[in-house]
Amino acid sequence: MVNDLDRQFEKAYKKASDFKGKLPPDTMLRLYSYYKQAIKGDKFTYDSNDNLRNAFKFNAWIQLKGMNEKQAKQEYINLVNSIIK
Repeated sequence: MVNDLDRQFEKAYKKASDFKGKLPPDTMLRLYSYYKQAIKGDKFTYDSNDNLRNAFKFNAWIQLKGMNEKQAKQEYINLVNSIIK
């Protein structure tokens, strides 16, 4: 069953994915980390393609440890709606 939060999350994901503008790197990391936390929770995985970009992404995600799925989805929605009108 898809609830209202899930619909809003899917809509925000589509909005962010379709966005053609350039976002600052810190905003991109926040979007990534909220998305990963909403989808995977605290089941952290690190991309073994050992580069600096992946390290920053992993670090941003792991900082959200303990945030529940609903809160992560809401934060993602809030962020997307604040940067993409």
